[in-house]
Amino acid sequence: MRKQLIPPTPETVRPHGERWLDLERAAAVEVTSEEENFPVESALVSGETRGWRAAIPGTQTIRLVFDQPQRLRRISVVCEEHETTRTQEFVLRGSSDGGRSFREIVRQQWNFSPPETVRELQEYQVELSDITVLELIITPDISGGMARASVNSLRVS
Repeated sequence: MRKQLIPPTPETVRPHGERWLDLERAAAVEVTSEEENFPVESALVSGETRGWRAAIPGTQTIRLVFDQPQRLRRISVVCEEHETTRTQEFVLRGSSDGGRSFREIVRQQWNFSPPETVRELQEYQVELSDITVLELIITPDISGGMARASVNSLRVS
């Protein structure tokens, strides 16, 4: 048997030349709330580091409404929590009919336990065709606490 050690693929390099979709040009964004200094665009635009944060506690939604139907192969969601121990849940849903109906793509729970566990990075390989709306619904604390939802980055390709 022949074996060769190879270096891991850097996080910023997309396999097979895939690039993240330029959401500024390809979609409109809808959001249930946003803190003034942490607008939703900060989570969607490459190079931004602030991310998005909700203005109020409780379940929040970020909805990407694409100008043209999209074929999606990867979805990346990054969240961080440096202060409060909590369990967050998010649901990614897609629509091929302009948002009249949705299909659940993934439902994920994550336990934040600062200072040890502060970052959630989820990257999903998907095969989704003709997606007109992608929706991220975040429940920042499934126990009903006063946590506010936040997303450091949301990327699709």
